[in-house]
Amino acid sequence: MYELMVRRDFMAQHYLTVPDAGPENEWHSHHFTIEVELQGEKLNKYGYLVDIDDVKRSLDNIENRYRDATLNDLKEFEGRNPSVEHFARFCCQNVLDHIDGGTIDRVTLRIWEDDDAWASYTTEP
Repeated sequence: MYELMVRRDFMAQHYLTVPDAGPENEWHSHHFTIEVELQGEKLNKYGYLVDIDDVKRSLDNIENRYRDATLNDLKEFEGRNPSVEHFARFCCQNVLDHIDGGTIDRVTLRIWEDDDAWASYTTEP
């Protein structure tokens, strides 16, 4: 199995909308780190699992969308608690929408919200 990982980090804000989340119910910032891991059994005709530049461009799109934004204000979080779990799923789908995934068997996108905590979303395109 081949694996490829690309990482990106940026600041964004949110506040949790569930009851009794303590200080997380207040507007606050996180220094998010996104890691996208792609896996597949085969390489394409160029010997790539996926073009790293395409993955980097997909992370550029994510960074441009979410950097310095308040997640609660964005359409995809409407009616949802802006959890790191939802955030991971939205970002994973964004990556898949912007790469040629013909040789990809599995994608895992992990978002670190600080040095000690992360959530991930895994899919098989």
